[in-house]
Formats: sequence, C-alpha cells, structure tokens
Amino acid sequence: MAKDKILYFRSMWRVLRIIAFPVSLIYALVVYLRNRCYDWRWFSSKKYDVPTICIGNLSVGGTGKTPMIEYLIRLLSQKKLAVLSRGYKRKSKGFVLADSNTTVTELGDEPFQIYTKFPEVQVAVDADRQNGIEKLIDSVNPDLILLDDAFQHRKVTPSFSILLTTYENLYVDDWYLPTGDLRDSKIESRRANIIIVTKCPKEISEREREQIANKLKPKKHQRVLFSWSAYSESAKNGSGQSMEWNEFKDKSVAVVTGIALPEPFVAFLKSKGILFEHLKFGDHHFFTKTEIGLFNTFDVVLTTEKDYVRLEGKVPELFYVEISHQFSRHDEDFLKNRLEDIN
Repeated sequence: MAKDKILYFRSMWRVLRIIAFPVSLIYALVVYLRNRCYDWRWFSSKKYDVPTICIGNLSVGGTGKTPMIEYLIRLLSQKKLAVLSRGYKRKSKGFVLADSNTTVTELGDEPFQIYTKFPEVQVAVDADRQNGIEKLIDSVNPDLILLDDAFQHRKVTPSFSILLTTYENLYVDDWYLPTGDLRDSKIESRRANIIIVTKCPKEISEREREQIANKLKPKKHQRVLFSWSAYSESAKNGSGQSMEWNEFKDKSVAVVTGIALPEPFVAFLKSKGILFEHLKFGDHHFFTKTEIGLFNTFDVVLTTEKDYVRLEGKVPELFYVEISHQFSRHDEDFLKNRLEDIN
C-alpha cells in the first residue's frame, strides 16, 4: 500500500511538472535576461587578486559538488585553502567562519562536513559571495578560495570554473524549472573552463566519452573530463568505528537519505546484499524528533556523509558511507596541471 502511494505521488508530480511547462518558459527567459545583463555589464561583477575556483552546475543538485570540493582539497593540499559556500538551510545569517565551536545548524550540512574532514582548511559561509571573499582575504589571507555552488553567482568573476553534469542527466538533455531541473541557461556552460561528467560507469569506453563530449559541444577553451563514484569499503561512524557489509546481516536496517539523487547510493547498498528500508527525505532535510524516533526503532541506521552530520549524536547506531570522485590517470593529471597554473 505504501509503495502504491509513493508511485501515485511520483506520477502526479510528473504530471504537474508537464502542466507547468509555460512557467518554465518564463523562468528560462528571466534567467537568460539576467545573464545577458552581466554579459553587457549592466550588472557589475568583481574579480579578486586571490585566485578563486568555482565549482557548480546548471541543475538544482545531485551532481556531486561536495565530493568534488573534497577532491580538489586533496589535490591542492600544498596550498593554503579556503572554502566559501552559501550554507544552504543554515540557521545563521551573514558571514560565518567555522571554528571548533561552530555547529552544523550555523554552517549548513555540506560546509560542516568539509570542515569536520579537513580542519586545516578555512571553511566559511555567506550568501553574499563578494562579502565572503573579502572577509576571508582580510581574516585568513588564503592562497586560493574554492567557491562551492557558485556558478550562478555572477557578482563574482572566478579565476577558473568547473561545471558538473551527471552521466544519467546531461544538462543538454534537461529542461528548465519547474518542468525540468535546470536553474540556469544551457548556453552558460560556455563560461566553464572544464566540464566534468560525474557518476559515470567505472569502465566507460573511449567511444562513449567521445560521444558525450560531442553532445556537450565544448568550446575551444574547454575540456570534458569524466569521473565515477567510489564508495568506501565499509560503513563508518564519527568515532572511527567501522562496520563491514556482512555485519548488517540479521539486523533491521534503515537507510536514511536527505540528498537530491539517492538512487546510486541505494543501488550501491543493494549490491552489497544488505536488506533495508529506505527512508527518503528532501535535500538538506533537518530531521524532526518524530523522524529520529522512527530511526531509533531500527538496529542500525545507514546514511550519507551529508546526512550523518545532521544526525550525529541523535541516533546511537548511526553509520555513513563515504563517497568520492575517481578519475582516470590521464584526466586527473590534466586537471591537476590546469589547476596548478591558476594565479
């Protein structure tokens, strides 16, 4: 019965998105005109002496921006790095620079995850990206600033832009909100220096890479790279305890997700032979006491890293699965060489 209700609501949602097609045309026009105002310099944009790398997408989420930020932190570990994010759904206002007393509600789940994993990196949030960059320069003076989810924030002209799109839903095949998932014009992909197709099959062939690149039609200054998702070999918790996949046998398991596209994560867990109930919530969802009470009726709860930081300390038997981007050696070397040249 519950499955029938889910299928019904999904069907209704698809119908509503189709009905909203005229709204999507208006949305597309507004987005197009806004971008032209920046191109024609009717709206001002600022570039900074400190190098900035923008990581973003054209859609509403699910392309793997946070794992890409983490990948770049590891790749550029010899530099003094700062990360600036909006801090979506945080409870604080204005500029916040993370320290040992900062909470997930003040910073937002993704910036808090980054700060927790990389305490040597300065992590800040500010909806005003210009203000955030200037405060980071004044207080931290980093060698380089990574701008999380900033492709649409055109008040800042980054030194370098990385655009993400997923293998299963390339932006060229998508449509504008609310009928599709695009929040920006497809032609804005021209502003990217590198386009990365994420969540590819690990063994993607050279022929398919060429077909996708031809479909994306990169400009002369652009390069298309391909990554796949790699999951950790076991589940972990914040205390450093690991749990092997066979240890979930004979336990009641809940898989809790509050991310944009949980399907690959769920498929990975199924491939490990784990039997579980999937409790699906919206992206960046802050869980209620009632929901947490439900989670605690299970023997163990498995979740994503992003969800873990919002549930830690509230669910005793809570574990997460780490996810990271992986590239071929050729693509990784190319990316590293390009980023090292930024100044």
